[in-house]
Amino acid sequence: MNIRFLLDTNIISEPMKLKPHPKVMAKLRLHAGEMSTATVVWHELLFGLNRLPPSKKRQALETYFQEEVKSKLPFLSYDETAAEWHAKERGRLVKLGKTPSFVDSQIAAIAKTNKLILVTNNVSDYVDFQDLSIDNWFS
Repeated sequence: MNIRFLLDTNIISEPMKLKPHPKVMAKLRLHAGEMSTATVVWHELLFGLNRLPPSKKRQALETYFQEEVKSKLPFLSYDETAAEWHAKERGRLVKLGKTPSFVDSQIAAIAKTNKLILVTNNVSDYVDFQDLSIDNWFS
C-alpha cells in the first residue's frame, strides 16, 4: 500500500486512552499500511513519556510506542525540502499576523512536502497553512 497519511501526536496516542474514540480506532484499522508519522511527532511522544514517573502507565506507553508505533509506522524526517517550505510558509503567516508553533509548522511541512494528509484532532493548529490537506478522524 502507498503511504497516504501522516499521523499527529494526538492520533498516535489515542489507542492508549482508557476509552479510545471509536472512529479513530476504526480509521487506524482501515488505513493500516497507509500511515506514517514524523520524527518531530516521535520526539513529542517520547518527551511526554519521559516526563512521567515510573509506573504501570509509563511501562504500557513504552511498550506501545516500541511495538505499535516505532516498529509499524514509517518515520519521515524534517529535511531540506521541508525546511524550505516551512521557512516560506512561516514567513507568509507572520506577514498575516499569525504565529504558528514551530513544531506544528515542522509537522505541516513534512506532511505537505511528502504530499500526505495530516491526520489530527487539532485542526485549528494547522488550518492557516496553505494547501495542506488535513483530516480529523475524531469527526
